[in-house]
Amino acid sequence: MKKIFLLLCISFSLTGKAQPSDSIPSLLTDINVQIETTEGINSMYNFDFARADGQFRWLRSKYPWHPLPHFLLGLSQWWRIMPYIPDTQYDEAFLTHMDSAILVAEHLYDRGSRIEGAFVLSAAYAFKGRLYSERKDWGKAAAAAKNAMNYLEEVRGKAEYSPEILFGDGLYNYYIEWIPDNYPMLKPLIMFFEDGDKELGVQQLKEAANNAFYTRTEAQYFLMRIYANDLKDRRAALFTSEYLNHTFPNNAYFERYYARILYTSGKYRTCEAISLDILAKIDSSYAGYEANSGRYAAFFLGEIYAAQDLSDTAEIYYKKCIEYGDEIGAEEMGYYIYSVLNLGEIERERGNDKEAKEYFKRVKKLADRSDRSHKLAKRYLKEM
Repeated sequence: MKKIFLLLCISFSLTGKAQPSDSIPSLLTDINVQIETTEGINSMYNFDFARADGQFRWLRSKYPWHPLPHFLLGLSQWWRIMPYIPDTQYDEAFLTHMDSAILVAEHLYDRGSRIEGAFVLSAAYAFKGRLYSERKDWGKAAAAAKNAMNYLEEVRGKAEYSPEILFGDGLYNYYIEWIPDNYPMLKPLIMFFEDGDKELGVQQLKEAANNAFYTRTEAQYFLMRIYANDLKDRRAALFTSEYLNHTFPNNAYFERYYARILYTSGKYRTCEAISLDILAKIDSSYAGYEANSGRYAAFFLGEIYAAQDLSDTAEIYYKKCIEYGDEIGAEEMGYYIYSVLNLGEIERERGNDKEAKEYFKRVKKLADRSDRSHKLAKRYLKEM
């Protein structure tokens, strides 16, 4: 009901306060507006949400007829979701702001500013699609993606929007080919979409990451994930994650991802410092720093100290990883299971067979039979 009331209020305000159709300026390409939004956008990506939202609300009061402030307020909610995707507490606010952006953008579109309206409509639908896909609501995700692409078609070819458009094109070209390989069940939903091109998609994302204003950081985020997870290009992933962490040092997602890439790249000294920083920020209640980030950081520290034969210190952090995992129900996740396994190995080396057996039995209960941790636990129990 609250969401419907807010949308009705916006609709009513547009009726009375809309910009005259013959004097609608373009905000998205206005350098002065970009300067006005820079502080808010940087604050948002640095997880200073109070400052960011205050800036975006000021923009909304200054430009009540434009969808950009509504979209940015929605994007701010999205980055509250990012550190721990399963947390749904921000979903309603996110969808409300994105629906508001869509409503205002449709009004702008109908009053003659088709390109400006279409660009925001494409972006708002794209982000709604991202949330729906995370919530496994594939039908809504596909419908939102189709709307996003339809509106993006209207903007394509407009030079002033080119770097921003390349972000959307890049995502489409890459992920329309990625989805069938990773989610075969979704093939029927995307069979009517045009084919993509992964290599072209990466090139387009690179150009957006270098030249776009509103979508630059989003493009860098996706490139970081593609480099790390799909292309296995650790050097490029490390470079991008380091840049994002240094630029936005209080972004919990960027810092956690940086720690992960440092760990997999063997950069243990820097990984140690970053992981300790994550845990300190959790203890200090920094925005976005919560148990999921703690689970990662604690495991990395346990591994680093175990490799240095500092078993007492490693034990502390493996137990922290388990505590954080218990907090979010991540008992069947890899870092949790391997923390239990490693605690069993520590107790075994100490000669504490009873304690070690309990840990190994727990691993067998939690891990899949085909997993290395299950096989190791089974072997240790047999040897003991």
